[in-house]
Amino acid sequence: MQTDPKQQQLRKDLLYSITVKMDTSINGTYLDDSMSQHHFQNGSCDYLSPTVSQYQKRLVPIFYTFIFLLGFLGNSLVICVFCQSSSRRTVANTYLVNLACSDLLFLCSLPFWAVYYSMGYDWVFGSTACKLCGALLTLNVYASVFFITCMSVDRYWAIVYPLCTRSVCHARGISAMIWLVAVLSTLPTLVFRDTHYFRDLNVTACVMTYPKEVWHPILTLIKITLGFLLPFIIMATCYSRIGCHLMATPDLIDQGQSRIDRVLRMVIAVVLAFFLCWCTFHILAFLGALRDLGVTLSCRTDQAVGALLPISLCLGFSNSAINPFLYCFVGNHFREQLCRLYEEKAPRLSQKRDSISTRLSSFSRKLSDVKDPGTVENLPQKDCPLEA
Repeated sequence: MQTDPKQQQLRKDLLYSITVKMDTSINGTYLDDSMSQHHFQNGSCDYLSPTVSQYQKRLVPIFYTFIFLLGFLGNSLVICVFCQSSSRRTVANTYLVNLACSDLLFLCSLPFWAVYYSMGYDWVFGSTACKLCGALLTLNVYASVFFITCMSVDRYWAIVYPLCTRSVCHARGISAMIWLVAVLSTLPTLVFRDTHYFRDLNVTACVMTYPKEVWHPILTLIKITLGFLLPFIIMATCYSRIGCHLMATPDLIDQGQSRIDRVLRMVIAVVLAFFLCWCTFHILAFLGALRDLGVTLSCRTDQAVGALLPISLCLGFSNSAINPFLYCFVGNHFREQLCRLYEEKAPRLSQKRDSISTRLSSFSRKLSDVKDPGTVENLPQKDCPLEA
């Protein structure tokens, strides 16, 4: 039986809206009538084909699962290494631990989104989980970029103004402020995100239901500005100033070449990874915001946004799994701490293993010494029926 073209277009509108951005706004009434009528009347632009929606449904959950497993293991290891008593309490390590905690919190929500995609955008976990998972995503978007920005500023002060005091207590206070700002940024998500049942499609989507449709593009532009553009400008300024300072003072490079290279490489790698992972998503989100504000985009642009946004979102989420490996392969200090942690824990594990092995061997010998009372050898000879 052939599907109603209007229902097909409505499904495309819904899939475009709830897959392009995990925190997309959908006003239920607006979607059910005005939006579907608008796109149906101008339906020549088929920006989300069935093939695209199928690859989203099958491949995106696989990517999410892989990112979750890799990122959860890596960030847990980072926290274990830097929280050891033997690890140095430094400003950089303070920001790194907080960044790992932010990534870890977000990764806990990723399995829910994977199931959401695999079930055809049908949220089965309830309203509270919908709000919480959306809040964790927003929390990570702001917290992670703020901590990376603080790492860049810290490197700038350490190299350009090495005599200025930078205390760990000061870094902890800044981290607490960042967490507060990030939590406050999740308030719109906690208020407006909820489950919404779409009768025509028979799915319960986890969406943002704003009172007015203009809220979504405005909040999207704010997120792009505060969560990407402004931090990137600060990072670029810091590193350009660092480069100019190092070129102007060659003696400083000769004195502390290895230390400067080690720390600078790690921070630059983290910043570059963040930019490469999230740049595409923010560009596509910006185009989507322009579309929602009434700016007419070409059909090819609409098609590109609808097809590429889920992949760009996977790329952005992968940043939470990439960071720990950047610490490991680029940061020598992390490798040293990891080796020290292994050296500390390995003897204890070996002792426990030897102790357990000794106990098992002792228990086995005792079992071999104790004979079964029902056997022939343990019965008195006079009571043995074979001897009667």
